[in-house]
Amino acid sequence: QFRVVESGGGLVRPGESLRLSCALSGITSDDYAMAWFRQAPGKEREGLSCVGSGGSIDYADSIKGRFTISMNNAKNTTYLQLNSLKPEDTAVYYCAAGRVPPLMSITRCVIGYPYSSWRQGTQVTVSS
Repeated sequence: QFRVVESGGGLVRPGESLRLSCALSGITSDDYAMAWFRQAPGKEREGLSCVGSGGSIDYADSIKGRFTISMNNAKNTTYLQLNSLKPEDTAVYYCAAGRVPPLMSITRCVIGYPYSSWRQGTQVTVSS
């Protein structure tokens, strides 16, 4: 059973950067994907980005050019680099993971896929 643990949140000033990490364990398939979401107070959860074990990557339009996702397959860890942070980026950031069809892990992962594993998230606060 897939299990994820997020880390790396914190308090930063506008314009600064953070790198979030998500460690994956209990891998039961070679074909899986990991994704990042966030939820700000009073707002719906927003999908940000995904990465497949076969190399597929996708981003939400809202964060293209500022956030970068990557995966270290050897460490079973995915990272989300947050650059040029703004106060409106303040939210709880969640990592999710799950088994996906092989084609999805290779060609194009789906941010809104019904991933099977979630955790409690990590808080990112952007404030001066």
